[in-house]
Amino acid sequence: MTLDAVDRKILALLQQDASLSVADIAEKVNLSVTPCWRRIQKLDEAGVIQRRVALLDASKLNLGVTAFVAIRTSQHNPAWLEKFAKAVGSIPEIVEVYRMSGDVDYLLRVVVPDIAGYDAVYKKLIKSVELTDVSSSFAMEKLKSTTALPLDYI
Repeated sequence: MTLDAVDRKILALLQQDASLSVADIAEKVNLSVTPCWRRIQKLDEAGVIQRRVALLDASKLNLGVTAFVAIRTSQHNPAWLEKFAKAVGSIPEIVEVYRMSGDVDYLLRVVVPDIAGYDAVYKKLIKSVELTDVSSSFAMEKLKSTTALPLDYI
């Protein structure tokens, strides 16, 4: 799908506030409502817009500790990966999981109320799947956090 400047403006607006009405978006991008709605529908249908969600404040939900967990495994087979994916998928405190290149096989982002909460997640994880090494680092301060993707590459 080819995106023009208007599509990029629509996406930028939706990334900042997905609750904007089509009329509000149309006004901001200088379109009438129907063509704007059609563009949003095409972006939805093409999968450019995956979903619309509410972003919550972790600290107001008593989730003040963020841990980055580096995992190494000696298992590199489909059965282990399926078991690992099921394990991390079943633990709600694990909010992101990446398969990595380099020395670390997987990187997890975990949000919990405190260190005891992290320890409970750790115990669930090691009970569920065999791991070679687990190394955790705790965020001291958040300097930048965004869900907005850059739109200059399309």
